[in-house]
Amino acid sequence: RRSMKRKAMFTCPFNGDCKITKDNRRHCQACRLKRCVDIGMMKEFILTDEEVQRKREMILKRKEEEALKESLKPKLSEEQQKVIEILLEAHRKTFDPTYSDFTKFRPPVRSSSSSRGATRSSSILTQDLSSEDSTNLFGSDAFSTFPEPVEPPMFSNLVLSEENDESSSMNIKFSHLSMLPHLADLVSYSIQKVIGFAKMIPGFRDLTAEDQIALLKSSAIEVIMLRSNQSFTLDDMTWTCGSNDFKYRVSDVTQAGHSMDLLEPLVKFQVGLKKLNLHDEEHVLLMAICILSPDRPGVQDTFLVESLQDHLSEILQTYIRCRHPPPGSRLLYAKMIQKLADLRSLNEEHSKQYRCISLQPEHSMQLTPLVLEVFGNEIS
Repeated sequence: RRSMKRKAMFTCPFNGDCKITKDNRRHCQACRLKRCVDIGMMKEFILTDEEVQRKREMILKRKEEEALKESLKPKLSEEQQKVIEILLEAHRKTFDPTYSDFTKFRPPVRSSSSSRGATRSSSILTQDLSSEDSTNLFGSDAFSTFPEPVEPPMFSNLVLSEENDESSSMNIKFSHLSMLPHLADLVSYSIQKVIGFAKMIPGFRDLTAEDQIALLKSSAIEVIMLRSNQSFTLDDMTWTCGSNDFKYRVSDVTQAGHSMDLLEPLVKFQVGLKKLNLHDEEHVLLMAICILSPDRPGVQDTFLVESLQDHLSEILQTYIRCRHPPPGSRLLYAKMIQKLADLRSLNEEHSKQYRCISLQPEHSMQLTPLVLEVFGNEIS
């Protein structure tokens, strides 16, 4: 190539037909050049010095453009990363993936004949809650006195089974809600964990106690449903929380007084959420955004709540752009926000069905003070 550029003329000192190999190629420049031309090297395709320089400049320019493009890519700031770490830690402290505390609840009674088990004395947790005045549990000073969360599990461990479809649509006569005591304890426990999580959301404690309570009362069941997705399994459509005793199907929840008007959309919601394959970071951000919704009833300082929520939404969008690879990231933020809208509908239906249960004194007395305080005591 260099020889052709400088128009060099070589003469073979031998017969002009040297056999060129890797080892002897330096012995005869003339035959080496002839060999290159014979196998296809063309003079017109060899770049001039100017062309080589232009090529180098183009390569350099491309590298600079790529560096600029990289610098313009969204990045999580240190502050945003810190918020995510705080939320992950908050969730870790308030969610126990072993579900070991479930053994403290009043035991699940799935057989309608075993009514005696359902009315057994309450669990340690329930006794602790009952020994306090419910206003102290959730009153204005609740957030300074509420104990820091221990390791927890979750709630909507309600579940779908294809087998007991008839039993799932029955029992709304409330003749005997055998699973109500157990699920009441489960929900009560989960509410405590939601409170513990909320208290650690950056900015939440800056709100007035009244606004904190308003946000928690209206979002608790939605966050419980979000948290329960971690135990939801697509294989058998159950919420599996450790042992078989704590494997919940839809039929179990109907035995706590809820109908398919709630349970069908709930299972559909769980399936859709599971299929988004959210990262832990996205999951905790979604829970925090759900809690900090400025349009909840009773919220006074909507501006502050909205600014806190907007900040979390911005972090979530940046996280998705930076850390969630395609194709999973496509429209992911929009799909997550749609899940929050779905939760509002589920919340409304839950409130409606809860009212039906709490209007019956024999069922209302199975609920814990915290459940009555958060969801309302219809018979008081």
